[in-house]
Amino acid sequence: MLRHEFQPGKLVSGVFLTGAGVVYAGDAAGAWQAPWFLLAPMVVGGLCLGGAAAVVNRAVRRRRDARAALGGTSTGGTG
Repeated sequence: MLRHEFQPGKLVSGVFLTGAGVVYAGDAAGAWQAPWFLLAPMVVGGLCLGGAAAVVNRAVRRRRDARAALGGTSTGGTG
């Protein structure tokens, strides 16, 4: 049983922000040398992709819910 609905926008954003954190931590620890301009596009790109995934997710859910309301079929589980 799911406690909450799956939100792919938050997953995508979280993966990119975690990746940016790993890059920053590796640079701070001296494991590698990351250019200063690498993190901003990585974070902004991840947030934009996360927003796009959230918009697509909302459109799919809205269409599925509207179809279920018209057809009378259930979209959720029974238990």
